[in-house]
Amino acid sequence: MPQLPTLVKMLESGLHFGHKRSRRYPKMEPFIFTTKNDINIIDLRLSLDYLTRALEYIQKLGESGATLLFVGTKKQAAPLVMKYAGECNQPYVTTRWIGGTLTNFAIISKMIKKYWNLTGQRDSGDFEKYTKKEQLDLSREIEELESLIGGIKNMQKLPTALFIVDISSDSTATKEASIKGLPIVALCDTNVNPELVNYPIPANDDAVKGIDLILGLVAKSYLEGSAKKTQAKELEEAKKQGTEKTLEI
Repeated sequence: MPQLPTLVKMLESGLHFGHKRSRRYPKMEPFIFTTKNDINIIDLRLSLDYLTRALEYIQKLGESGATLLFVGTKKQAAPLVMKYAGECNQPYVTTRWIGGTLTNFAIISKMIKKYWNLTGQRDSGDFEKYTKKEQLDLSREIEELESLIGGIKNMQKLPTALFIVDISSDSTATKEASIKGLPIVALCDTNVNPELVNYPIPANDDAVKGIDLILGLVAKSYLEGSAKKTQAKELEEAKKQGTEKTLEI
């Protein structure tokens, strides 16, 4: 697991700032340290404990080669989600969440298949047999599909788990994951129900620096787990080759 941030680093990233007292979700009460100028202040000591649990889980996902779907459609979160999901070579959703992405994955699979069929035809030069107008229409269809399912175009089956930046703004994704029984890791600001999340991380889900910090740790944890899997595989292969050489002798 990567080195955890200090409380000072978390403070500097603005992870302690919650919402106004009037927007407090009752079940977030245990995670609130105090209220200052009508703003809920999150107890970062608890945040660190919950962050540790979440990162340990994500590292295990990496070790098993499981798929972690990153979700963050808010303006300030989208580019960071794309960046860190890309580093892990994992799927992501940063534009509009398509209803049924998880609960009706058969339809999404057809869209993904259509996308790859069309791009395959385009790249092989098959579009040349069509008129210019037909080629333009097909190119536009590819662009539309890219905007809809570009981040999940390599996702052949349902993910093992989701990391969601804001379960309030991406409530549909949260609901669908719950329906399908998929574990959720998420930032939980003071205005949401933490019980909707399997691995909640009490923290500000709006601050860019905070989102960047947490996503960076999530990516590192997954990659460290993935590296362990690779090392174990290489060790097993080396042992196998050693055994074969011994038998040859």
